[in-house]
Amino acid sequence: MASDEDETRGRDRDAARSATPRYSRRLSDKILIAFHHACDQGDFEVAEQLLHILEMMLTRRPMSPDTNRRKNIESLVAAHERLWHLRHPEASQV
Repeated sequence: MASDEDETRGRDRDAARSATPRYSRRLSDKILIAFHHACDQGDFEVAEQLLHILEMMLTRRPMSPDTNRRKNIESLVAAHERLWHLRHPEASQV
């Protein structure tokens, strides 16, 4: 049988694990991945909505100073270009 002390240590260990971040990717990265997945599936309406959310996240005041704003904006522009080319395939053939 486990003693009360063992149970307390187990709860403390579980609490410490839950306090540490479980996710390695930023939310904006996950939204960008979901955007590309929607594009791959041909669901352009969802892709567009995800782009609007991503744009809102990236253009508001930055939360942490260590983020690379230029890289984030370049990714956003590239995503807009991808969606435009998918919606206008005839323009890509010229």
